[in-house]
Amino acid sequence: MQNYKIKGNTGEWEIVVGCEVHAQIASSSKLFSGASVEFGADPNTQVSLVDAAMPGMLPVLNEVCIEQAVRTGLGLNAKINLRSVFDRKNYFYADLPQGYQISQFSDPVVGEGTIYLDMPDGTTKAVGIERIHVEQDAGKSLHDQSPVSTFVDLNRAGVGLMEIVSKPDMRSPEEAGEFIRKLRSILRYLGTSDGDMEKGNMRCDANVSVRKAGEPLGTRCEIKNLNSMRNIINAIIFEANRQVEILESGGKINQETRLYDANKNETRTMRTKEDAHDYRYFPDPDLYPLVLEQKWVDEIKKNLPELPDQKKEKYMSKLGLSAYDASVIVADKATAEYYEQVANDNDPKLAANWLTAELFGRLNKLGKSIEDSPVSAKNLSKLIGLIADNTISGKIAKDVLDIMVETGGDPEKIVEEKGMRQVTDTGEIEKIIDEVMAANADKVAEYRSGKDKLFGFFVGQVMKLSGGKANPAAVNELLKKKLK
Repeated sequence: MQNYKIKGNTGEWEIVVGCEVHAQIASSSKLFSGASVEFGADPNTQVSLVDAAMPGMLPVLNEVCIEQAVRTGLGLNAKINLRSVFDRKNYFYADLPQGYQISQFSDPVVGEGTIYLDMPDGTTKAVGIERIHVEQDAGKSLHDQSPVSTFVDLNRAGVGLMEIVSKPDMRSPEEAGEFIRKLRSILRYLGTSDGDMEKGNMRCDANVSVRKAGEPLGTRCEIKNLNSMRNIINAIIFEANRQVEILESGGKINQETRLYDANKNETRTMRTKEDAHDYRYFPDPDLYPLVLEQKWVDEIKKNLPELPDQKKEKYMSKLGLSAYDASVIVADKATAEYYEQVANDNDPKLAANWLTAELFGRLNKLGKSIEDSPVSAKNLSKLIGLIADNTISGKIAKDVLDIMVETGGDPEKIVEEKGMRQVTDTGEIEKIIDEVMAANADKVAEYRSGKDKLFGFFVGQVMKLSGGKANPAAVNELLKKKLK
């Protein structure tokens, strides 16, 4: 992925990408008020006097939001700043009733860290985290309720956000996509944000520039509010190619904020890029500097859960999984939890194979995730157990799994009710072999004269006659003896 280049008329160009990710903090109330943050409420039903910026209302900091930001910083191997400051970021939006956003500027709660990406080509990419600061969200302007008016919903106003800012370390659209995937995975493991992009709980601004290899960084453009992996990748590809075309035509890149239109697959100018001084940052006079105790931070660190990279290492070193299988399983917290339930009672490699190769394939066809899988971890574990004790063959197990996906049923009951139990009685298998050999005497003679490839034919015939229930190992062993 590091070799991603745009071939222009004047040579190859390198993409440089940095991301600013806004993740809604997992908390039952807003950053500076007790109003609920529950999704889907009627407009303007979750608004306190603070959120509506009524005169004389003072913000009160939500400790849970700060704890979640610190947890996130620790999960990203980042420096926790024991002293941080909340600032006023001054700008006007119709859905920003205060006329400013309470954010952090020069003194954020979390400093530099690192996130490690597992790329599809098997390489690992380290991406630096510049900072994480805590801020309040704005409300939402609704333009589709009336042909002549815009309505404002303040339910989101004051919701706590973490802005996670990466360094410009990514060199391909795919790396940026993987950065978002990995970050979302870590946030979910930590329980600090659900990362639900469909609900707007996680949004990405991508800073994109291009340059010839080895040259200084080019002028960047920021693409705002990207809300899916597909859009992030497609927007970066378009924007990088747009910049190359301009530069190769002798033009100049203007630093600006752009919007991505997914329907047209293009970016367009939103506004010229502001600098920090345009926002007239100054410390919020209603909030004291935030001072944390190291002991409190240490306690949070001590209680961090096992994170994706740690799980991956454990699955590879202790359970013997391949790097690929381990990466697929740990990418999603719910999948890892499901897998561990199955692997606890079965061979870990077999459990991984049946989860990733068999169950995932069937869920994908149905458009379902592991969370709404009709096959519970307990039942998949039972199915693998039936294979392990030779009750059914692997082939029959696939048929059983199809029924389980359709009905959500118990594999043991399905096997008994459908008569799918594997035939292991050698006497019964011998009878079937004798029938096959009697019906194919000419092929028996050919096999005995040296045509060894016919062995597969006999195996197939025996399995067919047994309805796929004969134990394959027993079939192979008995056939070898009888065909001598």
